[in-house]
Amino acid sequence: MQSKLRRFLATSPAGRAAALPVRTMAVARYDARLVGRSVTWLARSRETTNFTYDLDPLNIGQLCWFVSAVTGAEVGQARAWVEEVQADQEFRERLRRRLASNPTRRVCAAEPRLARRLGWYAMVRAMEPDNVVETGTHLGLGSCVIAAALLRNGHGRLTTIDIDHDAGYLIDEPWSGVIDRRTGSSVTELASMRDVDMFLHDSLHTYDYEAAELTAVEPNLRADAIVLSDNAHDSAALPNWAERTSRRYLFFSEQPLGHWWPGDGIGAAWAK
Repeated sequence: MQSKLRRFLATSPAGRAAALPVRTMAVARYDARLVGRSVTWLARSRETTNFTYDLDPLNIGQLCWFVSAVTGAEVGQARAWVEEVQADQEFRERLRRRLASNPTRRVCAAEPRLARRLGWYAMVRAMEPDNVVETGTHLGLGSCVIAAALLRNGHGRLTTIDIDHDAGYLIDEPWSGVIDRRTGSSVTELASMRDVDMFLHDSLHTYDYEAAELTAVEPNLRADAIVLSDNAHDSAALPNWAERTSRRYLFFSEQPLGHWWPGDGIGAAWAK
């Protein structure tokens, strides 16, 4: 009976109107889940920007395949690197203490939730770069993740650039030992970088500014450098640059675990 009714509604001129209650319920169920997550976040979180969260376990598996595709590492090895940083309790506890002592802690995260930064860590472990450059330090959570991977590798340094003199509060020992902090225009600073093995855009998230950073850093990239964008979910700057410079391009989309924010992602461009 129900299948006959569905067939009738699907073929009837009045089918769209008759299906409205069913469609409304589907939207209501989705919106109710989203509202519930939003209310929970408002009650428990303190963040006002640069939201942090964990990833859905299935999405972490997809991230490992992304790392494998970009770096050429076996997916099992990529998974081992992700698990390595997830299991590093000393790393998390150090970050937790720094977050707790942050003067702006009332509007910042209390827990170091890494999300897509797990992929940054695994790619640094895979590529073993000597010279990583990041724009947009903010608190320095991503900087610490990259530094932790460099320390595990046993070599390499990170240069992180931000226009804000107060950026990078989380950066402390042991990570500060492999991090050089610069303050000023990232476009200007990038023009002075040399032999960059890995570049990460995470500063002003506009097409024009990201494109300007890519233009500035391009002459200073090693031939096998990997270029990452933390804005690729919202801008075509990196894929357009990758096409213009005859590179490969791939995008990973986050699926946050129990969070109202839809997630960001990682754009990656690398030599063919």
